[in-house]
Amino acid sequence: MQAAPNTVDPSEVAKFEAMAAEWWDPKGKFKPLHLLNPCRLDYLTRQIAGEFDRDLGAPEPFKGLRILDIGCGGGLLSEPMARLGATVVGADAAESNIPVAQVHAEQSGLTIDYRCTTAEALADAGEQFDVVVNMEVVEHVADPLAYLTACQQLLKPGGLHLCSTINRNPKSYAMAIIGAEVIMRWLPKGTHEWNKFITPDELFELLSQSGVEPVDRKGFVFNPILWSWSISERDLSVNYVTASIKPA
Repeated sequence: MQAAPNTVDPSEVAKFEAMAAEWWDPKGKFKPLHLLNPCRLDYLTRQIAGEFDRDLGAPEPFKGLRILDIGCGGGLLSEPMARLGATVVGADAAESNIPVAQVHAEQSGLTIDYRCTTAEALADAGEQFDVVVNMEVVEHVADPLAYLTACQQLLKPGGLHLCSTINRNPKSYAMAIIGAEVIMRWLPKGTHEWNKFITPDELFELLSQSGVEPVDRKGFVFNPILWSWSISERDLSVNYVTASIKPA
């Protein structure tokens, strides 16, 4: 079997290396993710529970599921998945993120397998997961289709791929770059590159080409008056998330 190409973009990794120590500071550089996290988790947990017939009201509803959090950063999604009973592997190409995630998990009394690695390396090693959680990564890689194909290879037949990114249009430029990086200074300038953003139709096509079947997409919408995020059936104009199934 031919090794998958490495889609890591070193310049993108370097951006997040420089911010690693701030992952768990809700007022730091990752403030936008801390604000978005409850909304992301609501979508992710509902999709996983629905696909695998799990009761979110039960203790450890995800027990027996193996979940990969690719681009895990400091573990903002890995930890809730572990608390829900899943066996979690958190992977990130930015080496300095991993000890931050490991220390926080240990302090939280959680067992999470954090690794400095890539989706391609995991696929080459034959790793298999029930769920691949792939949040805000695809807009940072050098070859989105090759990367998504590696994510598909990591799924067991019938597995669930949850992928979010940022739409590419004038509104997303205004909000994700001008608003978040320049006006609000939530993120360092240059964190995002608008030309790497991906429209929902483009992502659905890429996912289909990668070998999974897209089954859902929703928008994450920020309300500046309420200072909170919500899930939208229709508004995918800036942040959005998709769910796809690998054929059994």
